[in-house]
Amino acid sequence: MSKPIVRVENIVKVFKKANVRALDGVSLEFGAGIVYGLLGPNGAGKTTLIRVLTTLLRADSGYAEVAGVDVAADPTSARTHIGLAGQYAAVDEYLTGRENVEMVGRLYNLPAKEATKRADEVLHNIGLAEAADRTVRTYSGGMRRRLDLAASLVGRPQVLFLDEPTTGIDPQSRLGLWDIIRDLVAGGTTVLLTTQYLDEADQLANRIAVIDNGRLIAQGTGDELKDQMGGSVIELHVGDEVRDQAIEALTGLSTEAAAFDQYRGSLRLPAPDGSQTLLNVVRRLDERSIAVQDIALHKPTLDDVFLTLTGRGAAEAEAEAEKVTTSKRRGPRGRSN
Repeated sequence: MSKPIVRVENIVKVFKKANVRALDGVSLEFGAGIVYGLLGPNGAGKTTLIRVLTTLLRADSGYAEVAGVDVAADPTSARTHIGLAGQYAAVDEYLTGRENVEMVGRLYNLPAKEATKRADEVLHNIGLAEAADRTVRTYSGGMRRRLDLAASLVGRPQVLFLDEPTTGIDPQSRLGLWDIIRDLVAGGTTVLLTTQYLDEADQLANRIAVIDNGRLIAQGTGDELKDQMGGSVIELHVGDEVRDQAIEALTGLSTEAAAFDQYRGSLRLPAPDGSQTLLNVVRRLDERSIAVQDIALHKPTLDDVFLTLTGRGAAEAEAEAEKVTTSKRRGPRGRSN
């Protein structure tokens, strides 16, 4: 078996002033040449783990290794193997796109000519060649995200860390970034991707881990995680005034209790026996005179997995993340905090 390109063992990080245990004994590892998706609600610990792995934050205990390098013992060497695109485009809007990428290349200690050459290459590959000599203040949100990605690639990283790279951009730009990520992996780059969007993880990730409250609570392929649901899923809508009664009525009909997805306004219940479970649900609710507005039986999705594992739906988590993103973008003088 080949050596993992990223290895994390029992990482703990506590922010004492805020009394927050952001990472609580996280362990994971994965090999090269894949997209590893890291899912979790807002505040689950995803960004903290990224910051530890990219040498921006030192863990309180545990061990982390990227491309064979201990990130705590030799951060300078580790940085030569990694690229990072964070949640917000870290670009200077008063420079051109080319100047931004060249500057990052120089920070990677590339000679001036090599930095210029690499900037031309990555801007072309990422679809920004025609806009390279425009100031970034004229770029759209999607273009800024692509430029941020270009800057993270200028040093030819073995491992690229993408922390919610498509948050806040339009659907077309999002699909374009998906294509770029696929091309990078096809070319040999390994990607660790954090995201709130389960369809993004389903489309891109070869393996997925779910983190909540600083702990890794599940990992596997998308299909393996869906299989943990044990069959189909029932989704139903009832009136708000009888929701608690419905949850109580459905107790004991499945391996898990019915969970409420606040954003969708629906109850979800694993249906290991498929249509038979559905019939039992309808009978139980009818016996208690609880009116059902809508009910459906479907195969598990990652959203079902997410709701079962974390107690809230992905759409709800996305909405929370958007609120945080908007709040941070309204910092002093219109800059991100």
